[in-house]
Amino acid sequence: MQPIVKICGLKTPETLTAALDAGADMVGFVFFSKSPRHIDLAMAETLGWQAAGKSLKVALTVDADDTALATIVAALHPDLLQLHGHESPERVAEIRARFGLPVMKAIGVADAADLKDVKSYEAVADRLLFDAKPPKDAAHPGGNGLAFDWSLLTGLDLSIPSMVSGGLDPANVAEALRRTQAQGVDVSSGVETAPGQKDPAKITAFVRAAKGKD
Repeated sequence: MQPIVKICGLKTPETLTAALDAGADMVGFVFFSKSPRHIDLAMAETLGWQAAGKSLKVALTVDADDTALATIVAALHPDLLQLHGHESPERVAEIRARFGLPVMKAIGVADAADLKDVKSYEAVADRLLFDAKPPKDAAHPGGNGLAFDWSLLTGLDLSIPSMVSGGLDPANVAEALRRTQAQGVDVSSGVETAPGQKDPAKITAFVRAAKGKD
């Protein structure tokens, strides 16, 4: 079975087209004002219609309250909510129930201690995303271009699908999938020329490499 490939932080119709044409299974849109990949609700609506029926739409939020989530859902009509903040297992369950949408919880990983709550999140989420834990002075929780020690996931027995992110690019994504045995990968900065500036050629190369077409 081929891995799920998610291109995150898309901001323009042109780069979304590149992701869709490349065969991305998921396309991610960031709703976090501190991020260079943040989009407003008007653009979210435009991109949401463009992606509808072609790829799963993912709304990435960071510790968003219910009011913010409601406006995002109304604009994008996402297929999946990605929670990339410090949401507790209880908050994940609450969001999933309130909005009736599948939820993917991101877990920042730097060492084995960061995996202590995995089972709690596994019980309430539909997917888990293991991402490199950002530096303490980082302005945003993802898209920092950092990798983590993939061997930390060795032997991790999960009952729900998992994805890996952090420092991935066309050159190392196949190795990341092989070593982690994750069901999917998520990339943002690894297909950019500058923060928030996606490169269509890199998007295509990443999807091909992840799906073993190169």
